[in-house]
Amino acid sequence: MSSAKKIKTTYTYNNKAVLIRGGKEYFDQLKMLIGQAKAFLQLQVYIFEDDHTGNEIKECLIAAAKKNINIQILLDGYASRELPKDFIKNMSDEGIHFRFFEPIFKSRYYYFGRRLHHKIVVVDGLFALVGGINISDRYNDLPNHPAWLDYAVMMEGEVAFELHKLCLLFYHKKRNIETWVDKSNIILQTLSLPHTAIRIRRNDWVMNKNQISGTYMELFRKAQKEIIMMSSYFIPNRFFRNEMSAALKRGINIKLILAGKSDVKIAKNAERYFYRWALRNKIQVFEYLPTVLHGKIAVCDESVVTIGSYNINDLSALASVELNVDIEDTPFTATVINEMKNIISRHTTEIKKDHIATNFGMWDKLIQWASYMIFRSTFKLFTFYFSKKQLTIK
Repeated sequence: MSSAKKIKTTYTYNNKAVLIRGGKEYFDQLKMLIGQAKAFLQLQVYIFEDDHTGNEIKECLIAAAKKNINIQILLDGYASRELPKDFIKNMSDEGIHFRFFEPIFKSRYYYFGRRLHHKIVVVDGLFALVGGINISDRYNDLPNHPAWLDYAVMMEGEVAFELHKLCLLFYHKKRNIETWVDKSNIILQTLSLPHTAIRIRRNDWVMNKNQISGTYMELFRKAQKEIIMMSSYFIPNRFFRNEMSAALKRGINIKLILAGKSDVKIAKNAERYFYRWALRNKIQVFEYLPTVLHGKIAVCDESVVTIGSYNINDLSALASVELNVDIEDTPFTATVINEMKNIISRHTTEIKKDHIATNFGMWDKLIQWASYMIFRSTFKLFTFYFSKKQLTIK
């Protein structure tokens, strides 16, 4: 993994950013965004399911297509592989352009190649949603079914045009694609927006992109007081832990908001293997209790937030196509800090050494170690090869 010094940083500045919580808030925003599209809409997501939420969004997309909106949808070929053919045909028949992001090889239980882990929506090259939220009932608030905890950021401005170009690149698999909108016109429309610095960050090991990993290294090296990280599958590699340790030695306070309930039991056990290391190094660990935690967000001091699809583990670092945005804006950062601290105070339990001693005996420790070893050996031997459905991390 390259150091952060080798990562190019390119910010756009005529932008507006609003933090969006998952569940009803997110899907209301998504439906509004689809409804306000004037010419173009791009959607790239890891999981799109044939359930209540998926069908609701499908109908919104079809309604937009009937207004002659040019729509492109790109889904991961593995995680969305069970989407019915008639579901896809319903959209295609209305003129929606649809494609799967395909790996090198796949079958029902075997997968070889990158996964498209993006969660992006871009409208007219001017508005964009980026986060960690898939299109599925699990991420929505339904009767007697609260959503998994997750976040996204709603953006208006120049950064949306850059995301528009990126979506075209992935959909067409070509670098030199003519954009659908005129950049000069976008700039004119964004001149009056707040001066919010936003940059797009990508991780794609095959294409030699490790910008999101680089962002985290920058956070550890530049932090003055505190870093708060929310991660759904926190299994950091040695390089990541070394950078955390260096920040801790400088007196930086690090808080981790992790899942109490997890949809991937082996991942949770592997994650808990690190609790002892974290507590020895005086990292504060909090487990979120109400629902499954799926958020992927970090905030450093009152200076920068990174948010998107990136989980802190080797699957995101080495095997997936990931996208985050970094936002440098004091009001936005303050909003995120308040949200994270509210989650900690109202909805988590702090994990301390006595909790470990009381709740995790030798057998639990052995299971946690074994779970970690399975993950580590899988990545070392195959880099990005996954043969068990239960290792799918969302």
